[in-house]
Formats: sequence, structure tokens, C-alpha cells
Amino acid sequence: MTPAPILLFVYNRPDHVRQSITSLQQNALAAQSPLFIYSDAARDEESRKAVDEVRQYIHTIEGFASVTITERKENWGLARNIIDGVSNQVNSFGRVIVLEDDLVVAPYFLQFMNDALEVYADEPRVGHIQACDFTQNPALPDTFLIKWTGSWGWATWDRTWKYFNPDGKALLNQLEERKLTRTFDFNGTYGFTRMLRRQIEGKNNSWAIRWNASLFLNDILSLNVGRSLVQNNGFDGSGTNCGGGGLYDSSLWLNPLPVQKLSPIEENREARRIFAQYYHRTNCFMAKAIRRIKRTLKGDFGA
Repeated sequence: MTPAPILLFVYNRPDHVRQSITSLQQNALAAQSPLFIYSDAARDEESRKAVDEVRQYIHTIEGFASVTITERKENWGLARNIIDGVSNQVNSFGRVIVLEDDLVVAPYFLQFMNDALEVYADEPRVGHIQACDFTQNPALPDTFLIKWTGSWGWATWDRTWKYFNPDGKALLNQLEERKLTRTFDFNGTYGFTRMLRRQIEGKNNSWAIRWNASLFLNDILSLNVGRSLVQNNGFDGSGTNCGGGGLYDSSLWLNPLPVQKLSPIEENREARRIFAQYYHRTNCFMAKAIRRIKRTLKGDFGA
């Protein structure tokens, strides 16, 4: 097995990038894995110094089979950057592992991702691998299949990426015509459909909601983990999409996580119930009100 290429998307957070790279270097397979880094250009003068610091650092990175750096000449934004980078490399290598600069990975992250990419390589109903668990529910098995895609430490194949539809309006029309919006939203417990509508309206530029909807509509499953191999450190106010209030915390699983092909290839209904329960608990009116009060007491009066 030749390790899949790692795609890392960075912008203006040098400390986060260093943490992410350090955690990757602690993986035994790092030395055999090609690393492709996509560095977005500064959106404004305020960001330029931090972007320059990131770019200076990434040119010093060692410990991988190769390091290839793409420095954008203008600000592309995360969505365009990821869509372009994934499209180019998955078509070249057939499979990719994708990370953003605020993610820290466990020492066996690369082993798990490459094992999963190999085990499910020829399974057409499995199209995505997600290595982060934020539910922290011990009832989840080590691995399970679910009709939902997470975007924090993921992998896919060229055979599946071809289903990606960047047209949010077309995706929403299909969800509504097929009366799937409630299921897409985990029985109405989380506003994924609203997120897609906001993308269409230009109020967000999420590639991930379009990837999620693309696979959902094609009845393609994701292999998820019940023991998190990824930790998101971006909810510290440093990123474009930050916040969270501890909702998406995860504890890194520091042991190997074996991959055995699940049978039958179908959604784990108990896992879907656990996700719906989690989203209901954390996104109901009372939970949101309590978080808003806590933020206000801390002096955060933002929207």
C-alpha cells in the first residue's frame, strides 16, 4: 500500500499550522506520505503579516516523503481552495487525505485513514472517511457507517469526488423535491438545510455542506469513528468560522484503531439516533439560550 497524499489547507494562523504539522510528523506513515500544502493569499493588509509568517514556516517543513507548496497569488477563500486542491490531487492519485490548519491528529491517524482507504477502495456505497468524533458518546462503536459527512480530517476517492456538485441550488431542489430535508437535518435537530440555503444566498461559502448534500442525495455512506483521531483547535476565535462553546470538543484516541470491513454495508441506525440526540441536546432553544447568557456574562455581545 502506497500512502495517500495529505492535503493541508492553510491561511493566517502560524501557531495552528505548527501544531498540525507536529502532530502529523508523529505519525509513522508521515515519512512515506507526500504532503501538499495550499496557502491562501491575504484577504487584506491586516492578514498579510500572519500569512507571510505561515509561508515562511511551511518552506521549512521536513519529515514527509515530499512537500509540495502552492501559494495562491490572490485570496481564494477556503471553499474554492479545497475544491480545486482536492480535484487536482484526487484525479492524480485516486485518493486523498484532507486537513485544515486548525486540526491536530492522533499518532495513528494516518494509519487508520490509509487502512480505511484500502479496505473500502472497491465499495461503491462508501465514499467518505471521517476521523473526528465530537459526540464523545461511548455507545458508538469504533467504526460505523452513517449517511453524513464530517469535514474535520477526512478522506475520499476519485470515484466518489465525481459526485461533488458545487451547485447548492440544484442540491436544495433535489432535497425538497424528494422530501428529504428533515432526514438530512437529523430529524430536524440540526439546520443543515438552512446552511445550504445560506450558501445559496451567499451568506456562507461552505464547500462542506455541498459535499454532504451531494453524497446524501446519491445514497453514499461515510465511514465514521467513535474514537476521535482528530481534534479541532479552531474554536478559539482565530478563524473565519469559529465559536462553538465547547460543542465540538474531542479527546484524541492515542491507540491504533483497526479497520475491518463492516457488513452489511448500510447505515448504523443507532449511530444516527445518537447524532440526532446530540444535535437536539446542543441545538435546542434552551441550550442556545444558556450559551448566549454565558457568552454575555463573559462580555461577548456578538451576534
